[in-house]
Amino acid sequence: MFKFNGSVYFTLLIILINLQLTGCSSQSKKDASDFFLKANAALAKNNYEEALKWYDEAIAKNEDFSDAYLNKGIVLTKLHRTELAYECLTTALAKDPTLLQAHMARAEVALLLGKIQIAQEDLSSIKTAYQDSSHYYLVSGNLLTQQGQPGQALTAYDRAIQLASDHVEAYVNRGYLYYHENNLKLAEQDFLQALKINPTQTEALNNLGLIATQNQQYPLAQGYFDRALQLKPNDAYSLNNLGYVLLQLNENEQALKNIQKSITILPTNGYAHRNLGLYYAQQSDWAKAITAFQKAIEIADPVDGLYAAAGMAYFKSGQAATACKLWTQGQLLKDSTAIQYLQAHCK
Repeated sequence: MFKFNGSVYFTLLIILINLQLTGCSSQSKKDASDFFLKANAALAKNNYEEALKWYDEAIAKNEDFSDAYLNKGIVLTKLHRTELAYECLTTALAKDPTLLQAHMARAEVALLLGKIQIAQEDLSSIKTAYQDSSHYYLVSGNLLTQQGQPGQALTAYDRAIQLASDHVEAYVNRGYLYYHENNLKLAEQDFLQALKINPTQTEALNNLGLIATQNQQYPLAQGYFDRALQLKPNDAYSLNNLGYVLLQLNENEQALKNIQKSITILPTNGYAHRNLGLYYAQQSDWAKAITAFQKAIEIADPVDGLYAAAGMAYFKSGQAATACKLWTQGQLLKDSTAIQYLQAHCK
């Protein structure tokens, strides 16, 4: 499966506090400020749990501390506690609606949660202030991509790169759009540029592996997926994609291990269940192949070649009528292999 870089990349917000500007000289406000600075120091060192503890201490001393809620929301996002991050950032904005950084941060988290309208409202509210921000245009491009507006998204990513030529995520996400426009050359250029800037960019490695797979350059694809997995050994997408490549290279048992591990990590990936079905089909174990293909169909996400492969498994097991129904469905999805099978085996 192709990987769009929808991850949140926050710039660390370090707010320096001048106690005279808080309008309060109480001990509790001073303690809150001290805890906040300790939290920022921990966050700067990527000590997220420690930072979270100190932000909570700061909030306990000053429940109106909007900046503490903002940075706590950022930490929660980095810890993949997305719903809690969204709630925390919403609280920050309730405390201080003018806190622009909170609008940006919440827009990113809202996208991760599928709250498209909230993301759009947050980005609109800071458009003028962030007109020279590369990161703003990255997030805007992500929003437009989710809204099904690839042309406008490309324009946003172009602007992000104009403002910051080393913006890795903008290259990855623009390459994602080029890929889905079937412009593999431009997609490959963007992914290679992303790797030039950051050789550990796993999404770029995964996507280059998929381009090589599509070009049937299986050893090259294997190399990209291996590199991605060296960096993220439990990445479900790269595990599954490597599994598919290994099937093409007749390394079936290692392929099976990768595909099964991918499913364990991410059981909702239809491509992994399809690939598991392809493994069993290669073994002529049609019953297990059918079970895997049906699971992929039940997930109801578009999966290339699924109906062609599933139909053939039913056909080989003597269930021609079901096979023809599946190939007919594949024909509706413009699956060329399913169309060939339908014409060859069904009246």
